[in-house]
Amino acid sequence: MDESLLILVAGPYRSGTGDDPARIAANHAAIRRACLELFRAGHLPVNGEDLALPLAELAGSRSVGDAAFDEVFHPMGRRLVARVDGVLRLPGASAGSDEMVGLAQARGAAVWTSVADIPPAGTTAPAP
Repeated sequence: MDESLLILVAGPYRSGTGDDPARIAANHAAIRRACLELFRAGHLPVNGEDLALPLAELAGSRSVGDAAFDEVFHPMGRRLVARVDGVLRLPGASAGSDEMVGLAQARGAAVWTSVADIPPAGTTAPAP
């Protein structure tokens, strides 16, 4: 694999947090750390949170789970998963992340559960 892969990082965001902002922030930080690891491995990581949250705010969202948030949050992930080479599914319960995995599998995209399972760009091709 000489080219980098476009990889969606999917993991818990709200799940199990009771909508506690500190716990949501910790989940978001874990997603971003995985993105950094993938970037350092030569890939192009993407996460729906960093794309959806600013749009939700522009749409008028004032809190997670309100109508403007719901208008953008999961639909962003669905649109992304339709275009990526694969999905990195982080640990933890998350119906949204499970949906992204199912959508990826339905279109034959790779799904991984660990950054360590994804070879760096410029090495052998990853197993789907």
